[in-house]
Amino acid sequence: MSEKRDYYEVLGVQKNATDADLKKAYRNLAKQYHPDVNPGNKEAEAKFKEANEAYEVLSNPEKRSRYDQFGHAGTDPNGFGGGAGGFSDFDFGGIGDIFETFFGGSGFGGSRSRTRRGPQKGADIKYAMEISFEEAAFGIEREINISRMEVCSKCTGTGAKPGTHASTCQHCNGTGQVQIKQNTPFGQFINSKTCDVCKGEGKIITDPCPACNGKGKLRNSVKLKINVPAGIDDGQTISLRGEGDPGSKGGPNGDLFLNIRVKPHPLFKRQGNDVICEVPITFTQAALGAELEVPTLDGKVKYTVPEGTQTGSVFRLKSKGIPFLRGNGRGDQYVKVNIDVPKKLNEKQKAILREFAELGGDEVHEQRKGFFDKMKDAFK
Repeated sequence: MSEKRDYYEVLGVQKNATDADLKKAYRNLAKQYHPDVNPGNKEAEAKFKEANEAYEVLSNPEKRSRYDQFGHAGTDPNGFGGGAGGFSDFDFGGIGDIFETFFGGSGFGGSRSRTRRGPQKGADIKYAMEISFEEAAFGIEREINISRMEVCSKCTGTGAKPGTHASTCQHCNGTGQVQIKQNTPFGQFINSKTCDVCKGEGKIITDPCPACNGKGKLRNSVKLKINVPAGIDDGQTISLRGEGDPGSKGGPNGDLFLNIRVKPHPLFKRQGNDVICEVPITFTQAALGAELEVPTLDGKVKYTVPEGTQTGSVFRLKSKGIPFLRGNGRGDQYVKVNIDVPKKLNEKQKAILREFAELGGDEVHEQRKGFFDKMKDAFK
């Protein structure tokens, strides 16, 4: 079998070719040597496969990197002396994976840490807070209790008993990591891992603080005053920066996230910043008009419905809705009136209604008259 050609040579591009250059070169070759364009031409078919193989490797950043380092051996497991006892039995998703398998995380001539040794932000805290419909509309200041970690006041976070101090770990010289050098057929590798003696802290506490048992932190119940803004809605979140657990090694505190739950209201429903309210009225009020007492978030207000009001009619009370969360003004309140048809009538009431029906006929029921006129036209 002939030796494979260089992939860059196959595509006719330079080693510093961009992704766009690779794609353009591959498309030109694919059009030229595609089997559909060259039916039965074995040479064209071979060149088409060769171009496909070259583009598949060079268009993948990881594969291209391995190819640039090791040539064809970097993309073919057998190129590293595979077969029984070779590297072909392992996943070659990336050259670093080989060293993960053998050494637990190392690279060429360098080291890779598995632990974060720098400043670390503290853990965030989530808290579910339930408020009423009115409290969501107009805002409220409330005191809550949360459980969070806090710096130990006895040792001020050092973890050492007051009057003592932690000593530098001699095993890792205070770095929190130890390096292991290994000689392999590929050269010398340096594997960094967490120090087993100090557990990556770089310090040894020989006399721990009795209050926190050497951890430097304690869990406490803390009271916080929370300002819930007017106009907040169900499911929204209030974030309080720095009110979470304390950070490590000089890192910032975590945050507190308050998830707002608004209790349903017996009269009102929210729609954006508008409030919807349904009010029942009698047949007499709808027919003759009436002054109603309508509930709003600000208390009861008077509203006059005109005579001939139909069930389902909606009236607007301007600026009686929910305040806007960010900005001035409020939404509106929409009042939907529903005619409450009586279910129990005495004989005198029934007689009066029958007399009303006989006197009025269809002329006073415009919708009913219009419906039957349409029905007559439809079935002529």
